[in-house]
Amino acid sequence: MKKTLLITLAFTFWTALGTAQETNVPMKAEDVSPLLISEEVPDKQLKDIEGNTVSLKQLVKGENTIIVFYRGGWCPYCNRQLSGLGAISSDLIAKGYQILAISPDRPEELQKSMEKHDLNYTLLSDATMEVARAFGISFKVSDGTVKKYKTFGINLEEASGEAHHELPVPSVFFVNAKGEIGFEYVSPNYKQRISPELLKAAAEQVFN
Repeated sequence: MKKTLLITLAFTFWTALGTAQETNVPMKAEDVSPLLISEEVPDKQLKDIEGNTVSLKQLVKGENTIIVFYRGGWCPYCNRQLSGLGAISSDLIAKGYQILAISPDRPEELQKSMEKHDLNYTLLSDATMEVARAFGISFKVSDGTVKKYKTFGINLEEASGEAHHELPVPSVFFVNAKGEIGFEYVSPNYKQRISPELLKAAAEQVFN
């Protein structure tokens, strides 16, 4: 009887905790609360294009890194951003940066984006949105918008393999070799992205 009671209490606690975490995700992109400059990259897990689990903390350790959060390969504004980033990626890499682009897309979808844009930087899957939540840039997509997207042939659940209906606010973070944020650009308006020119200019100044 005691053992059953303990199991029931534990289940109730973790269910309540999970619900609390979900309610912390804002319903509007304008209400996100991103990590601040000088704060550290969270110790969270991602998937690479082959489905292997990788640690974000380990990926950025010892290297200046540009982390780009985008909504997915289904988003035309994101595709334009990925392509523009690809055009300057060699310059950024020459300046000593590694580039990590993160989206809710499952690994299979990442592979399609890699081939489509012939990218020479790393794409990573945050299908569970744990990393975006930890960065404070995740928001819940309304049921109406989810239905609207489907009329355009966009299925968020199919893209991520998850049913959370969350997306990241398009963001760019510059992280130093210690894992600390030195620059960020966060735009709740998904149509507005940092330009390749401004990105290059920031790369020359942030850690110099």
